[in-house]
Amino acid sequence: MFGIHDLALFIASSLLLNLMPGPDSLLVMLRTAGQGWRAGVAATWGIGSGIMVHVLCAALGLSALLAASAQLFALVKLAGALYLVYLGLTLLRRHAAVRDSAPLPAMPLWAIYRQGMLTNVLNPKVALFFLAFMPQFIDPAGQQQGLAFILLGGIFNLGGMIWCHLLVLITATARHRLHLPARVKRALERLIGALFLAFGIRLAIG
Repeated sequence: MFGIHDLALFIASSLLLNLMPGPDSLLVMLRTAGQGWRAGVAATWGIGSGIMVHVLCAALGLSALLAASAQLFALVKLAGALYLVYLGLTLLRRHAAVRDSAPLPAMPLWAIYRQGMLTNVLNPKVALFFLAFMPQFIDPAGQQQGLAFILLGGIFNLGGMIWCHLLVLITATARHRLHLPARVKRALERLIGALFLAFGIRLAIG
């Protein structure tokens, strides 16, 4: 269908790739631990939306343009790196004006959704991943390659969404049972902020 082959292998590979730890999993777990399952779901849907932006760009050939232009790739990569650094510094700075024993102010769900989306949209390596990975399962002589990209991207994204929702469930259950004090939650958020900062620096120099 649509020139797609080895679909079972694609699904298995996608699930394994989605299980790999990265900024998406960290963001989902952080927001769930800090504000509950609704915040985790908001982050998950933001991540899924960002992935679909890359899928549609790949289907339309925009990702190929990004890969072919070194200047454009460098510009998008810099923007993504700066956003991750900004996100990390924001998490670290949220503690400056609040005492360690006080709870952190809640973020609006829309802002959490936007964070999840931007961490993906501004990462050009996600676009290059789709260009390198999905064509292996599409017949180069096929007449509907764009639809094949969208279908495979949707399958990949569905697996990622299922995994992120599972992370929300696990983290929300742990949060409910452990009743972590505000000081511990703040320490975890500092750690996640430092990791986002490291991800941003790695993206900038990688």
